[in-house]
Amino acid sequence: QVQLVESGGGSVQAGGSLRLSCAASGDTFSTLCMAWFRQAPKQSREGVADIGHYGRTTYANSVKGRFTSSKDNAGNSLILEMSALKPDDTGIYYCAARNCFSSPLFVNNYRSWGKGTQVTVTS
Repeated sequence: QVQLVESGGGSVQAGGSLRLSCAASGDTFSTLCMAWFRQAPKQSREGVADIGHYGRTTYANSVKGRFTSSKDNAGNSLILEMSALKPDDTGIYYCAARNCFSSPLFVNNYRSWGKGTQVTVTS
């Protein structure tokens, strides 16, 4: 079972940028397919970005062109670079890992989760 710890959240004005990191331990990181999810107050958790086999990335339509996810296999970390942030991007951002044979960005396909990091975008 992989352990995941997110960092890098904070408060930023609309149009600004943030970089989130997720440190992984306890499993072979390079073999994991991983994703970022977010959850706004009173809303369900939604997939933001996934990295699957051979580094294939999948993004939610709402973040395409603004967010970039990458895996640092040497550093055992997952990165989310966020730019042109909007107030609608506000929420708790979670890092998650799935079986690579499952489909990306479906929340029930992810077996390991971090505790999340808060991102707040003010207008």
